[in-house]
Amino acid sequence: MPSQFILGLITASFIGGVAGYLGSLMISKRMALVGGPLGHLALPGVALSLIYHYNIFLGALLSISLGAVIIWWLKTRTKLSIEALTGLVFAAGVALGFVILPLSQAEEALIGDITKVNPIDTILAVILGLVIFFVIKKIYQKMVLLEISEDLAKTEGVNVKRYNLIYLTSLALMVALEVKIVGILLTAALFIIPAASARNLSTTLGRYSLGSLIIGMVSAILGMFLFKLTHIPAGPLIILVNTSVFIISIFLKSE
Repeated sequence: MPSQFILGLITASFIGGVAGYLGSLMISKRMALVGGPLGHLALPGVALSLIYHYNIFLGALLSISLGAVIIWWLKTRTKLSIEALTGLVFAAGVALGFVILPLSQAEEALIGDITKVNPIDTILAVILGLVIFFVIKKIYQKMVLLEISEDLAKTEGVNVKRYNLIYLTSLALMVALEVKIVGILLTAALFIIPAASARNLSTTLGRYSLGSLIIGMVSAILGMFLFKLTHIPAGPLIILVNTSVFIISIFLKSE
């Protein structure tokens, strides 16, 4: 069986890369802060999984997916933005999570623990990461069109509700995967920072989306090697590597 470090490395690289790719669309859709509230929505499910000793991913996925469906349903019934609705549902989820979260296990829930990744977690990260990547790749252009103008997208035959649901579901799945390595506090960073770095370095949409994926994956790999050297939790290190890349990208910014 692969070592714990190899399992963590594979898991982190797939999650980091696909999260970066999704992040390129989040920034285009002006939804850069949605990943954070969705991560916080994982808190009730993570708390329950820690209490009853089952996989954190499953608990996070359950509560995030439920939250994402509620957000999507509210979007179809109100004129409020997705950001506003996410904030509303997020507040209720966080309140519930802190009511039931065991304080002795708060650190794992908040910043993750890559040392507890098992082969099932790695297989899930690889399979779901690939599925999410190819689904988003297929609808990427339509989602960009939705950002430009929903009315224009409708005239082109784009089912706005369906594509928003696919997009939110993909976000929910990815956030649930992220919780294992960066906890609920840092999920948004895995989306936002690689995409922000890629935007500084890219001149075309294709390079931007691919660059986001590569930066996210490489930062996760470097963060894991720093974890191996320092034994500092991997999640914060991955975010700090991403941040360092972003700072470098400012000086290399494409005109």
